[in-house]
Formats: sequence, C-alpha cells, structure tokens
Amino acid sequence: MAAAAGPHHPSEPPITPNTRPKTHPLFSQIRLATISDVPYIHKLIHQMAEFEQLTHLFATTESSLASSLFPTQNPPTPFHSFTVFILETSPNPFPPIQENPNFTPIQKTLILDNPVPDPEKERFWSYGNDVVVSGFVLFFPNYSTFLAKPGFYVEDLFVRECYRRKGLGKMLLSAVAKQAVKMGFGRVEWVVLDWNVNAIRFYEGMGAKVLPEWRICRLTGEALEAYNNTN
Repeated sequence: MAAAAGPHHPSEPPITPNTRPKTHPLFSQIRLATISDVPYIHKLIHQMAEFEQLTHLFATTESSLASSLFPTQNPPTPFHSFTVFILETSPNPFPPIQENPNFTPIQKTLILDNPVPDPEKERFWSYGNDVVVSGFVLFFPNYSTFLAKPGFYVEDLFVRECYRRKGLGKMLLSAVAKQAVKMGFGRVEWVVLDWNVNAIRFYEGMGAKVLPEWRICRLTGEALEAYNNTN
C-alpha cells in the first residue's frame, strides 16, 4: 500500500496545479552574433520561412549569410549596419557577463512550471553547459525624415516554437528598442503578416502601433534586374 500524504497544516492552503511553486529556471542570454553563429542563423531563417509559408522564396545559404553579415573586408561596426542578436537559453546559469565595447550581453532568468522539451536541441547546441540557440533578431539602421532622426528597422525576429510564449520574443525586441534609445534614435519599426493575429496582439501589447494604411512596395528578382540596362 502506498504511503498516505501527511495532513496539511490548517493554516496552509492545499497545493493545487495553480498554486504549485514554479521550480524550473530557464536562463536566457542575448548577445551579438558572430560569424560562428551563421549555421544557426541559417537554420532559424529557414524555420521562419516555413512558419510564414514562404519557403518558395528561401534562397539563403550559409555562405551568402557569412559574406553579407560578416564581411572580412571592412567589417561593419555593430548597430551601424546589419546587426544580429542571438538568443541563447540553458537550464544552467551562464558565465558572468563580460564587458564589451559594442554591447554587453543581456541575461535574464525565467522560472517556469516545467522544463522546456527541445526536440531539436542537438541541431542548435551552442557550447557547453546545455546552451542552445533559441532565436534571433536581425535589424539595421534607417532614417525618418519626419523626425530627422535615425532609427532601427527589424527585418526578422524569430523564436523557435518550443521556446515561444515565455517572454523571450519580448526580450529580443526590447533589446533592440533599448539600444535605439541608448543611441538617441527616434523609432524602431518592422512589418507583420496580416494573418498572424498572435504576433499583432503581441506587438500591440508591447505598445507598438500597427499601421494598416501602409503597404509594402518591393522591387526584386527580374523586376529589379531590369533596371540594370536602364539609361
């Protein structure tokens, strides 16, 4: 016969699923990406294309990412060209934050009800201590003539499925916004697919205004190449 649980003290409420203490820490870190992160960035972009049902437009290679984001000739200064923040998570603490002249990594500990099951852990293994790459954000400077100030344009923000709805996307976007404020920029902007209701609600919850009256205009592929011979 199984041993019976001891009685609750009269002044203590019974433990229910809603009152059970959260005991599973998820340590998270945002840092500047390096060229060694290109394989992870490539896989994350492909997963994003699958989520957005745009794999037919996916033509990115690790080589093209490396040469455009991390050129060996005249490497760009972070935040003055294409910049990538990598999101890493681990069930174990990260090493102490190291000062960096360009960006000091942001670390945060989330306390969850359950550990995160990550079926792709081995594909995104970053380094020791069970650290995995869980998401990224890619952004670059633009300019607002109405504000007469530069800003940041967020091209991509993506968190792997098993790490969503835990505040990590907000952590990534907040890091970009905080950097914009630090540099005296006037705004951060991005686009969202009109069918992605969850993302729209998420962005509105962060204080962003969704502008339905604007439409994206794009020249690419053959339409762009046609201008090569234009006088």
